[in-house]
Amino acid sequence: MKDPRFDKLADVLIRHSTRLQKGEKLLIEAIDTPPEMVVALIRRARQAGGEVFTTVKQNTILRELYRQESQSAMQLTGAWEAARMAEMDAYIALRGSHNITELSDVSDTGMKLYQQHWWKPVHIDIRVPKTKWVVLRWPHPSMAQQAMMSTEVFEDFYFNVCTLDYSRMAKAMDALAKRMDEADKVTITGPGTDLTFSLAGMRSVKCSGERNIPDGEVYSAPVRDSVNGELTYTARTIYRGVVHENIRLRFEKGRIVEATSSKTADLNAVLDTDEGARYIGEFSFGLNPYITDPMLDILFDEKISGSFHFTPGEAYEKADNGNRSQVHWDMVCIQTPAYGGGEIEFDGQVIRKDGLFVPKDLQPLNPENLR
Repeated sequence: MKDPRFDKLADVLIRHSTRLQKGEKLLIEAIDTPPEMVVALIRRARQAGGEVFTTVKQNTILRELYRQESQSAMQLTGAWEAARMAEMDAYIALRGSHNITELSDVSDTGMKLYQQHWWKPVHIDIRVPKTKWVVLRWPHPSMAQQAMMSTEVFEDFYFNVCTLDYSRMAKAMDALAKRMDEADKVTITGPGTDLTFSLAGMRSVKCSGERNIPDGEVYSAPVRDSVNGELTYTARTIYRGVVHENIRLRFEKGRIVEATSSKTADLNAVLDTDEGARYIGEFSFGLNPYITDPMLDILFDEKISGSFHFTPGEAYEKADNGNRSQVHWDMVCIQTPAYGGGEIEFDGQVIRKDGLFVPKDLQPLNPENLR
């Protein structure tokens, strides 16, 4: 049965996120997603005058492809998909998963081959810098379980969060973006955290529904070699199907020189993917007022109100500190009182304390003012 919320979400993705125009080519990539949602997107894209292309995948099949560890197969698949992506003006990914750990038994070799020969040529090299793209998770019962909600309550939460007034949020972000553009020294303190780095010369980017749904962040990147100190992340994270808790990183001149977690060996295996994986490619404030707790889904967790993420790996082109890597791992630190609190300072001024913005020009970004 068709869900009317599908049409509302499709309208946000076509009208606001990708701003699809007449004659533009759109690729929809649907993984473990109801066909009714894909149909709703196709119809809305046609109304906008777009030309629509689709690819439908399943994680159980992708797992088996990654497990074969064939460099030639990965290269050829990457070349096919890269050729198609190069023809596109816009891209929408609906990524569902019946089992969030479906890829946990794919070997490091298989994942590295995928990232190097399939993911990077298609997404890092073409999709991210050259298309209007938006990515969102699809609500499966496994996600409700992660969030410790019933399926019905989680679905209501999901559609409310994904269709909020992002235009209003975008206006409130302007003051934070300006401060980040003008900042030099950043200091972050909290339980297990005493970190400094520079934003000098780096630009900030607002994210208000144009790239991710749900959305709500303003990001930049530290000067590559400026990061010093230690950082303890307060949110669990999942990468390559492995769940990590209590990640702690120690930095010297930008490089991660020590890394521990509940799965230290797996953590360091990722950080040893290439040289850039041990440097930071992104620093970002999480701002979505409806997302308050982690649920092991990074498209939600990186937007948690009162959080920031500090990302080992590839820097984005729009806020580029020069770091290159096959890895981009958004690790999240929540600084609300429930997670131990903490402070962020720009050039000696407290910007956010215990998850709430302090300066008057930034207070419109506090949760009570965005809901």
